[in-house]
Amino acid sequence: MAVDFDLTPAQRKLKYEAREFAHEVLRPAAAAADALADPQQAFVAMRPVYEQAAARGMTTMFLPKEYGGGGASNVDFLIAIEELCAVDPGFPTVLLVNGLALLPLLTFGTEEQRETWLRRATGDERGGFLAGWAVSERGGTANFDHPSPRAGIQLLAEHDRKRGEYVLHGEKHWPCNAGGWDLGGADVTLCVVRTDRHGGGKEALSAVLVERGTPGVEYEVIDKIAHRTCQNVTMTFRGARVPETNLLAEGAGDLLINQNFTWSGPIAGIAAVGVARGAYEFTLKWARTFTGGGSAPIIGHQAVGNLLTEIASKIEAGRYFCWKTAHYMDAHPGQGHALGGMNKTYCGDLMQSVVFDCMRVVGVNALDRKFPMAKFYREAAVFSLYDAGNLGMQRRRAWGVMADRAFTPDTFVDGAALPFTRSMEGYGVIAEQR
Repeated sequence: MAVDFDLTPAQRKLKYEAREFAHEVLRPAAAAADALADPQQAFVAMRPVYEQAAARGMTTMFLPKEYGGGGASNVDFLIAIEELCAVDPGFPTVLLVNGLALLPLLTFGTEEQRETWLRRATGDERGGFLAGWAVSERGGTANFDHPSPRAGIQLLAEHDRKRGEYVLHGEKHWPCNAGGWDLGGADVTLCVVRTDRHGGGKEALSAVLVERGTPGVEYEVIDKIAHRTCQNVTMTFRGARVPETNLLAEGAGDLLINQNFTWSGPIAGIAAVGVARGAYEFTLKWARTFTGGGSAPIIGHQAVGNLLTEIASKIEAGRYFCWKTAHYMDAHPGQGHALGGMNKTYCGDLMQSVVFDCMRVVGVNALDRKFPMAKFYREAAVFSLYDAGNLGMQRRRAWGVMADRAFTPDTFVDGAALPFTRSMEGYGVIAEQR
């Protein structure tokens, strides 16, 4: 039978090893870090956990074996990420962003760039290698493919041909990992830049690799209500110089953005499922033991039983949608743009409501900070907003693919290939008002 949801022995082993790591290593550290007032201190407090994850190969498990990575499939990565996110979704975001920064080198980078940075990531014996991903800007990123040079990405990279460098002026807002453990910068940060002042988003964008310690770059940590175990910063460039050998995806930055947020779609989706699962596990135990002043546990009440059934059903549906999306991407590398967008929006939005339903079962005690429900609620609020927001970016990415004549309602159920083209970009951008 072709359709098979059974885990292989290796995947089952991966699942329970990741669960053990999440419970024994991640949980106590994340609880302590989340309570810290200073966001950078919260991030730094997770470094011992990160080093242990690196020792297990988790921080680069998605990279090909030929470059020293784990060679994990997309489905494999999702299995591990769900287990981590059921405990804390901030920390696995650090791993996700390593992928967002490094995987584009496989498609858009030179062999020299791949050998340098992928080898450095996988061969890091200290276990602290971080890669940052910088695309978002204070003015928003959803219109990155806008035809006007005044819209979308505005971090400017001017080519100084005499010195063989690009000079960067501008700002990135919300990049993850980019500040590094000491705010001296990640080991390397992949930044989407504008290399043409006059072109639109489909031809004027490229990417550069900004190395740790580059002069002219400053980092300011953002203080967030959730995902406090990962770092987000404002990254300001004042004449920062980057070697022209660090340029990639010249004139194709829009395609890099689309491919990256396609790959991350099911990962963000399974992260939302993981948080909802964590809330559900607590709620089910609560319902089986809490009486609410009655004579028997509340799970015996029809309203509670019905709501728990809906909660469990939505989590199962979300998980298998993520697996389907990851499986499609494993079969068709670099494709699945619409499916990734739909998966991320569906799970991100739905699982937030699932966590709230769990709180309804627990009742007013869900507001008590000594229980985990308040944290689950904070964390669930993130998924519709981060990793290309559901409302402004992910839905219109899917819309552009669906508008193409090559797409049919059978495309994904049949597992048919559907290469992404620039004709699928630009849907929903608002033209300049005169």
